[in-house]
Amino acid sequence: MASTLPAYKTAFLESCLSANVLTFGTFTLKSGRHSPYFFNAGSFHTSALLSSISTAYAHTIISFLAANPSIPKPDVIFGYNRKEAKDHGEGGNIVGSSLKGKNVLVIDDVITAGTAMRETLSLVSKEGGKVVGFAVALDRLEKMPGPKEKEGIDDGEPRMSAMGQIRREYGVPTASIVTLDDLIMLMKDKGDEDDLKKLEAYRKRYQASD
Repeated sequence: MASTLPAYKTAFLESCLSANVLTFGTFTLKSGRHSPYFFNAGSFHTSALLSSISTAYAHTIISFLAANPSIPKPDVIFGYNRKEAKDHGEGGNIVGSSLKGKNVLVIDDVITAGTAMRETLSLVSKEGGKVVGFAVALDRLEKMPGPKEKEGIDDGEPRMSAMGQIRREYGVPTASIVTLDDLIMLMKDKGDEDDLKKLEAYRKRYQASD
């Protein structure tokens, strides 16, 4: 059965798979879960891969803005935060455009527990900006970790995803280039059957309630 994914999603996933940005195996996440796949955005280190992810983000942002017409659409400007504030030169936490008075779409690679997103929201607010949405490369669509998962105890309780929690807490829309569902759809068409079964089992076990 041919994949019905939009062309840009298929192209992005195929580039991730061919360059081992997306890999299969057994990976222990920070939550303690054992995942059958892993997404390593640090592997986007060639011009072709950077072109792939930037093109995919562009499609995602265009779709995001079309779905949220209340967000103004001026010229897009860009900025990013340093890991630590600089105390010389231009100084501060932000490189690029000032965030003061700006509507900000936050872009990240993947979201698991939402901790980094909350830190970013606080930073944007401190810099005088307003977060109007979050976009990630991959939405794993899995529920937030339980209190004892790092000890290997899964209580089996339903929970929202990290993206769902962000939407509920801050009332802002979210978007992603691809999701676990998209990956599974592609794998059904051109993936390894054993990897596909493991992905489907993982999704069934940890699927979010939202």
